[in-house]
Order: sequence, then C-alpha cells, then structure tokens
Amino acid sequence: MSPARGVPSSAVRGGGGGAVYGLGLIGALVYYWQHAHGFWAHIWAIGEAILWPAFVVYHLLGHLAT
Repeated sequence: MSPARGVPSSAVRGGGGGAVYGLGLIGALVYYWQHAHGFWAHIWAIGEAILWPAFVVYHLLGHLAT
C-alpha cells in the first residue's frame, strides 16, 4: 500500500521478455513462411513460428544427451 493515498502499489519488473518473444515470433514466421510450399506447409509454418522455443529446447536437450 502506498502510504500517501492508501492505494496498493505494484511494480512490474522484467517485462521485456514479451517483446523478445514477439520479435522471435515474427522472425520465425518470416523464416518458416519463406521455406513453405503449399497450403498445409504454410499452416504448419504458423504453428512452428508459435512453438519455436519448444523446438529449440528439444533439440538442445537432445544434443546434451549425446
């Protein structure tokens, strides 16, 4: 609570992650879209652009396991 007004004070910290993820999303969408050929490939490109962090973690863990 803020002592002056009796209003709860809230501070947001570390809010830059959404911007980084958004730029990554746009970059991944452009990359996957350019490499897609056909309707379903473009639909899959949208899914890959949204899920690219999961693909990165999966492949990194696969490399660490070997």
